[in-house]
Amino acid sequence: MLKRLVGITSAVALTFGLTACGGERTGSSSGSIGEQVDHKIIGIDPGAGEMKLTINKVLPQYGLDDWEVVEGSTAAMTATLKRAYDKKEPIIVTGWNPHWMFSKFDLKYLEDPKGIYGGDEEINTVVRLGLKEKHPDAYKLLDQFHWKPKDMEKVMDLMESGKEPAVAATEWVKENKELVSTWTEGINKVDGEELKMLYVSWDDMIASSNVVANVLESVGYKVKLIQVDAGPMWTGIADGSADAMVGAALPTTHADYYNKYKGKFEDLGPNLTGTHQGLVVPAYMDIDSIEDLKE
Repeated sequence: MLKRLVGITSAVALTFGLTACGGERTGSSSGSIGEQVDHKIIGIDPGAGEMKLTINKVLPQYGLDDWEVVEGSTAAMTATLKRAYDKKEPIIVTGWNPHWMFSKFDLKYLEDPKGIYGGDEEINTVVRLGLKEKHPDAYKLLDQFHWKPKDMEKVMDLMESGKEPAVAATEWVKENKELVSTWTEGINKVDGEELKMLYVSWDDMIASSNVVANVLESVGYKVKLIQVDAGPMWTGIADGSADAMVGAALPTTHADYYNKYKGKFEDLGPNLTGTHQGLVVPAYMDIDSIEDLKE
């Protein structure tokens, strides 16, 4: 629920990470959790749904008026998380899964007794109106595309280890032919028909978009992957200037865009279920609930 850039080891990502925290961490290792982290929650893109939810609902409804959600990017958030984790320092971030950080670090969600973050989310495939008529085989393949969080996380792990997204996608497709065959069942080969797919630069969306593009290309399509922000991604599908996206995070993260453009796109339903979002901390921190932040 990045800019979710791939990896966290580059100098650029680390620089952003330090900037997001305002330089060196000044939180104390003793005292309340709030004092330990300077009453700061490290967030991501300001337009992300989980950011709006955290700022507009979580903080006020839990009485956390003296807390701040630091806006930045997912690259900055993960770089800052890694830096704190390596030093066993306290840190709170906005998080979601699937995400490679859960396989890389021992993390936990803070309990949300008020249920503000809701239950599990879904990632849907959304296409432009008329795609079924113009590109029926692409439409069918996109409609048949379904996988699980563990599948996506394998691609994300390959990316985080340093592999280019297209290379990671190719490796995953080769190793998962049985699942991929369910997506291509009944699909006819085409001869170079062009498709435009939009995605936001979040690790999970980079992974899914590259995998789907790889499979579409295996049946003869020429796929152009275009990275945009969330707003332009939805606008591009709604106005027909792009064909599809496989990264509609619903019902919360992209709710505003979904409602704004409803009727101007076709929702093919979930391609992945079981995603989650909320406040995340390292497992070594002695805190279990958002309620504990008031202490």
